[in-house]
Amino acid sequence: MTINKNLEGGKLTVALEGRLDTTTAPQLEAELKDSLDGATELTLDMEKLEYISSAGLRVILSAQKIMNRQGEMKVTHVGETIMEIFEVTGFSDILTIE
Repeated sequence: MTINKNLEGGKLTVALEGRLDTTTAPQLEAELKDSLDGATELTLDMEKLEYISSAGLRVILSAQKIMNRQGEMKVTHVGETIMEIFEVTGFSDILTIE
């Protein structure tokens, strides 16, 4: 999986590419942990994300909890496959999806 980060002021954009699964979720978790300090707005761009597992969902939920305390989080460019997973798991009710 490829993770591209862009921080401008308090706005952090993280673009995900590939598969977010048991193997790659710890990588994203570490990247977010290092980057969320001081961020007031987090955007997860999933345009090139092909797959997400329960491990990936856990990392996203963790990021959402952190951002609930210090700002806001949104998920953008969600493909049909990922959106279906969000709907089945109830994440579509928790996340701000644009």
